[in-house]
Amino acid sequence: MKILDINIMSLFTRLLSMMLLIILTNSCKGRETENIDNKKVNSSQPSIEKHKPFIYTNSKQHSTLNGIVREFVWQIYQDRKGNYWFGTNHDGILVYDNNSIIQYTSKDGIGGNAVRAITEDKIGNIWFGTSNGLTKYNGKEFTNYTIDDGLIDNEVWAIEVDNTGTIWIGTVGGVSKFDGNNFETLEVPKPNVPNAKPMLSKNRVNDILIDKNGHFWFVNDSYGITKFNGSQYEFFTTENGLTDNNVADLFEDSQGNIWIGTYYGGVSKFDSKTFTNFTKEGIIKGIETYNFCEDKTGNIWFSAENYGVYSYNGKDFTQFTMKDGLATNTIQTIYEDKKGQMWFSTWEGISLYDGKEITNVAEKEPWTK
Repeated sequence: MKILDINIMSLFTRLLSMMLLIILTNSCKGRETENIDNKKVNSSQPSIEKHKPFIYTNSKQHSTLNGIVREFVWQIYQDRKGNYWFGTNHDGILVYDNNSIIQYTSKDGIGGNAVRAITEDKIGNIWFGTSNGLTKYNGKEFTNYTIDDGLIDNEVWAIEVDNTGTIWIGTVGGVSKFDGNNFETLEVPKPNVPNAKPMLSKNRVNDILIDKNGHFWFVNDSYGITKFNGSQYEFFTTENGLTDNNVADLFEDSQGNIWIGTYYGGVSKFDSKTFTNFTKEGIIKGIETYNFCEDKTGNIWFSAENYGVYSYNGKDFTQFTMKDGLATNTIQTIYEDKKGQMWFSTWEGISLYDGKEITNVAEKEPWTK
């Protein structure tokens, strides 16, 4: 009899939760806002979808670096010491100190050999988002954190560090934050998107942006963007300006504009009031856009799938393709190093732009002048 009573209460609780969720979801269309009484994001544990790590399998083996580097490089990052870190699709992490390249894989302590996010915290730790956990490098050794330590999901797609040193992690299963000791799961609400078709998971957060005001922007897999200002949520979808709910990348420039790259709607700029879509207006080619970077002179760089790289000086766009020296027109990462050189990782190698010409770094080792 006690078991039956518990089941009835459990069923009633679930039905009540579902009704509340439906009410909240239906009240949050377009750019409407949702007030949050508690300034913390809901920390209840969402259901975790079981899945296999997503790893591309069709990249080629690079032949110029002793077989270490595959053609597919996900991320490029230069730390405060000047070391270059490369996150690859199959081969873990590569670090280049301007003299030699060292490879680190799961055998050396990193979580997974697909590395999609790299950043550095205030005390010099390097953090990696991998296909099997969050990995920290303190200069001597690697420490990997997984669901066993409290991470919401082992497949990490995004990492951001806020001004308190807290690590925010976007995964296939949702968002976690880590204070160095404990993980907290954050249930980020999604806007109502009819007939959403997630590319990997309905809970995946594939990008996180912390803007200059300390507001959080979360990219939801096929559910547009959720913005959190500490007390209120704001949602962005095709109903209020986005050209596509499948957002690929977010970036804030030095002027405070938010650049939005999507999978099917091209690139837009949001000035906090109005969206300007350059693809829709026919100014640029390519509907799949991402990899934003602002160089030291204020130019905005981004890639357009199959159309190479664009640079925007505030007035005009300049396009760079294979005709200009790119290894291919499909770019995975754009990064400016401390010397002002632009790095482009592609499916066919890594290209380097010194302000005058683009060179394939396979032909130019060591990779910097």
